[in-house]
Amino acid sequence: MKSMVTDYLDEVLEDVRPGDRGAPASYIPELANVDPERFGVSLATIDGKVYGSGDTETEFTIQSIAKPFVYALALEDRGFRDVLKRVSVEPSGEAFNEVSLDEEGRPLNPMINAGALTTHSLVGGDDWTQGQRLQRIIDGLSAFAGRRLQVDERVCGSELDHAHRNLSIAHMLRSYDIFPQDPRVIVEGYTRSCSLLVSTRDLAIMAATLANKGINPITGEKVVSGRVVRQVLSVMTTCGMYDAAGDWVTQVGIPAKSGVAGGLIGALPGQIGVATFSPRLDEHGNSVRGVRLFERMSRDMGIHLMEVPPSVQTVIRNTTVLVQDLTDDEKSQGVKPQKIKVYSIQGSLRFAGAEKIVREFSSTTIKEPAVALDLTDVHALDGVARRMILEVARRLTLDGKRVYLIDPADVIPKPDPGDGGQVIVVQDRAELRAHQPEKRKKGKKGKSAKKGKKK
Repeated sequence: MKSMVTDYLDEVLEDVRPGDRGAPASYIPELANVDPERFGVSLATIDGKVYGSGDTETEFTIQSIAKPFVYALALEDRGFRDVLKRVSVEPSGEAFNEVSLDEEGRPLNPMINAGALTTHSLVGGDDWTQGQRLQRIIDGLSAFAGRRLQVDERVCGSELDHAHRNLSIAHMLRSYDIFPQDPRVIVEGYTRSCSLLVSTRDLAIMAATLANKGINPITGEKVVSGRVVRQVLSVMTTCGMYDAAGDWVTQVGIPAKSGVAGGLIGALPGQIGVATFSPRLDEHGNSVRGVRLFERMSRDMGIHLMEVPPSVQTVIRNTTVLVQDLTDDEKSQGVKPQKIKVYSIQGSLRFAGAEKIVREFSSTTIKEPAVALDLTDVHALDGVARRMILEVARRLTLDGKRVYLIDPADVIPKPDPGDGGQVIVVQDRAELRAHQPEKRKKGKKGKSAKKGKKK
């Protein structure tokens, strides 16, 4: 069966294609000569499936789409404090090549040229050579794409011949001691990184790597940390589309970045990466067809960040009481089987879902000596939900309950409920019934000893 996802991309591509508004970037001769009718879209899921329609294998230069990825490398190499000391994260409301700094002398954000030149200088270390820094960037962006990327020397040369504005920005930054390197060296390295050749397939995988907390869904390589990704996606959301960022956030609503070669990416955290290519640009330097295509997909697919599905109303699906199995020796000694109150949890849990679990245990008196949280039908849970569930386990332990987690999918790996807490992890209810608690074993030995003493 042919995938309906591919059919949908074919349909949207053809619906958006008509019209000749916009034109390729004219200030770079090599970009002005491209075929303006090229058009393609690729979609990559965070588990590695890539769909596409149109000119998905056509290569073009990455241009400003390199900015969020180089920013990620700078954060990874230098840490947040050093990078934020030199580059702010505020939307500029200005064109990508404006000569602007904040009151502290920092570029307003890493998505405009002033900020991108600065983040380029921060990759690696201040004492790195131009070759070392550029190699790190090419290696890093190649890791995001899952294949080796190459520089288009013709486009790079054409851009360097017309890099007067970027040179002026770089000299201004150097005068404020934003970076210590020669401005000409920084501009050349920055221009080369913007001249890397990519396709929409490459860009979709790069975006999906951001959507997947920095792990490339094709190669499995962890390129950057999840904390870095959160920072990058946040800045992309507010600054990635330059002076059209407000329209983008309201109409499309996903972190994005455009490039003047006609590329455009969007990364929806936890779901997909999307990339389009169409060289016709609007007055903001964004692809006309690319923007229209993203607007259409956002409406059709409900991928706007503010369109969050409601949390599951019934987080605790049901409760049951299981009776633990006894050994033959225990049966012969008249040991009474112990009861376990089992709570079946379901859904993908965040704070709102975990709060329902906390509310249930806070308002219920549990008579049974043991409690089990069955996580078999929990598909995912975030950090706060994990902490809340483990705190429930800790408090139940302090109340004298024996606490189990039924966790066959390991959704809470290495659970540690903290000071005074204890949990026992089992794979299913059969293992739960068969579990021999130490407390019960000790109790059995104690009875035998007492009986012997009476005799």
